[in-house]
Amino acid sequence: MDQDLTDFTKCLQILQKKIEKKGLQVDVIVALGGLGGRFDQTMASVETLFHATNITPSPVIVIQECSLIYLLQPGKHKLRVDTGLEGPWCGLIPIGSPCESVTTTGLRWNLTNQVLKFGTLVSTSNTYDDSGIVTIETDKPLLWTMAIKS
Repeated sequence: MDQDLTDFTKCLQILQKKIEKKGLQVDVIVALGGLGGRFDQTMASVETLFHATNITPSPVIVIQECSLIYLLQPGKHKLRVDTGLEGPWCGLIPIGSPCESVTTTGLRWNLTNQVLKFGTLVSTSNTYDDSGIVTIETDKPLLWTMAIKS
């Protein structure tokens, strides 16, 4: 196997092959762990989310203790945040490249055609309004992160 890929990425490749071989219907892949401990390993988990788009058609979510991450692809997204499992904070982090246009609804501090990039603006420590739905429109891949109740 390729040593340029993380074990998490290799695991997704193996999983997708098994899903295809068995003809399974998979709506989402949830990975438990990968966000705690060493920062370089956390970033490797984020990088795997970029690889995942070329490995599986299923969305891949990573959960560790009280945090969840999901890589939003360019386009419009609608996220339910009224399940009772959400913690108090959320954020949008431009990983990989700047996002030149991000618009949101359902957050306490919404964005309107905002540029998100390191050194300018990264949306962290946000929270939800009372609508129960967050919409996000982005022109580039954008990391959604949120607290979850443990």
